[in-house]
This record gives sequence, C-alpha cells and structure tokens, in this order.
Amino acid sequence: MEEGTSKSPTHPGGTACDYSEAHQWDTREDCEVRQILDRVADKWSLLVIALLDRRVLRFTELRREIDGISQRMLTVTLRQLERDGLVRRTVHPVVPPRVDYELTPLGASLHETIQALVTWTESHQQEIAAARTTYDTRVAL
Repeated sequence: MEEGTSKSPTHPGGTACDYSEAHQWDTREDCEVRQILDRVADKWSLLVIALLDRRVLRFTELRREIDGISQRMLTVTLRQLERDGLVRRTVHPVVPPRVDYELTPLGASLHETIQALVTWTESHQQEIAAARTTYDTRVAL
C-alpha cells in the first residue's frame, strides 16, 4: 500500500477517508470531512451561523451586522451554507423582493457545537494568554 493511502473503505461519496486519523482529514483535499470543517470553521460562516441563532435576518441585516464582509463574500457564504443544508433561504414574492435567511435544524445543531467551543475558549482564555506570554518570553531569549 502506498504511503498516505487510506486503509478505510470508500465512503458513499466515492472518496476514501479515514475519519479517525486527524492527519487524513487535515491533509487530503478530497476528504469530505476536511471540506466541511473548512466551510464551517471559516470566520464568515461562524459569524453568519451565530447571527442566525434563533432569529431570521434579511441579507442587508446580516451585512450590516458583520463588520468587514463584502456583499460578494456574504452572498458566497450564504450560498455555501444553504448548499450544505445549514441555512434556509426564503424569497417572498413582494416588490422589492424580500429574502430571509434562517438556520435549519442542522445549522442550529452546529451552532450548539460552536457555542460549546466559544464557552471553552472563554473559560480558558487566561490560561492561553499565560501560555502565550511564557512562550513569547522563551522564544525571545
């Protein structure tokens, strides 16, 4: 077997990927786990998911709330999240057209996971700051 070749069976998408080996999903671009992690860990996706938690927002409201995002980047992010089944887009037949965005149940479950990571970060931020200071002092010598 070639080095780097996965021993796991091919999953339904046709790509072999050993989900138990972190180096597999971290380095193989054809691995769906990596693709999904890249999408949901993107800073714009995280912000959109957080803003849509338990509320429906229009495109302009999202853009106003997310500092620094361009119209194009917000459009791309929303389309990707919709494609992945995390966001639902509803077009209302009015003039001018009104488009609302909301989390799907799948997106809401992801938000719970993201919130757990944020809570962990808040709980350990002082430890991390201390570790960074220790490291920076050691490296500077």
